[in-house]
Amino acid sequence: MTLTKKLGAEFIGTFWLVLGGCGSAVLAATFPDVGIGFLGVALAFGLTLLTMAFAIGHISGCHINPAVSIGLWSGGRFPTAELGPYIVAQVAGGLAGAAVLYVIASGQAGFDVTAGFASNGYGEHSPGGYSMTAALVTEIVMTFMFLIIILGATDKRAPQGFAPIAIGLGLTLIHLISIPVTNTSVNPARSTGVAIFQGDWAISQLWLFWLAPFVGAILAGIVYRWFETDENA
Repeated sequence: MTLTKKLGAEFIGTFWLVLGGCGSAVLAATFPDVGIGFLGVALAFGLTLLTMAFAIGHISGCHINPAVSIGLWSGGRFPTAELGPYIVAQVAGGLAGAAVLYVIASGQAGFDVTAGFASNGYGEHSPGGYSMTAALVTEIVMTFMFLIIILGATDKRAPQGFAPIAIGLGLTLIHLISIPVTNTSVNPARSTGVAIFQGDWAISQLWLFWLAPFVGAILAGIVYRWFETDENA
């Protein structure tokens, strides 16, 4: 598979993740009487990843998240030469997904993008008012566990064919835990896409949603490499 085709798949996959996941939060979470709430948003993010894992996993690996690419690289599963292009494609896909969501959402009278637009935040911009430290720890730990799930589920020693299910459900669980804290990122491309349209505080707090997922992902790659070394010893 050529790098261009891999990047195209990553663009489409991240586009769908942001449109599906953030779209559920912006358009459906608080819809009068029948809003899907936190549970529905968490499930939506899991479903976007699960569906794309089956759709493009055989093309690009379905990272659709810079932290996943970094974690796989850290774990010795992804080449350095493709890391930068993958991240660029993912961020571009996230921006495209956010742009389409903005066009749809702005079609409703009274829509106000500054109200949040599914952006990630801490302090007064945390859904539950959690501190920067709480947000940092949450994003590091959740990304760490996400990458442990991914690395384990895609290990050649693991049962074959079930990885998308485990990974999609893993992302759902992560959202169930951390939406109240940060609105859940664990994905810098997802955070960047909506932050660009929200602007203001979302841009100023965006650094945390790049730093923490990268730290968590790199640590997970190192830890899983240790598991593999122990197995081969």
